[in-house]
Amino acid sequence: MSFNAILTHDGSTALIKLEGELDALTAETFRREVERAAEAAAELRVLEMSELSYMSSAGLRGLVFARQKLADDVRIVLVGANDAIEQTIRLVGFHHSVDFSDAIPE
Repeated sequence: MSFNAILTHDGSTALIKLEGELDALTAETFRREVERAAEAAAELRVLEMSELSYMSSAGLRGLVFARQKLADDVRIVLVGANDAIEQTIRLVGFHHSVDFSDAIPE
């Protein structure tokens, strides 16, 4: 399956829409979009995951990279993560570094 990471900006929010499978082969694409989002003057970073079907450990490393790349006061919100992805994030303890939401914050 393919992977897409599409970055958009809307005021104080940088949103990356993730589609497909985030794994070792696609993690570099994700990392590049995270770097672009980090350059934006936004207070909130949203990862829209409703179309993300799978995330491997390489994808988790990408989330850790995102958290390290952004200032401590910048929120990262994961929107629409499926149960398996959310459970994996919680199992490794990374849920303390991000917020989960069913909808894109206003």
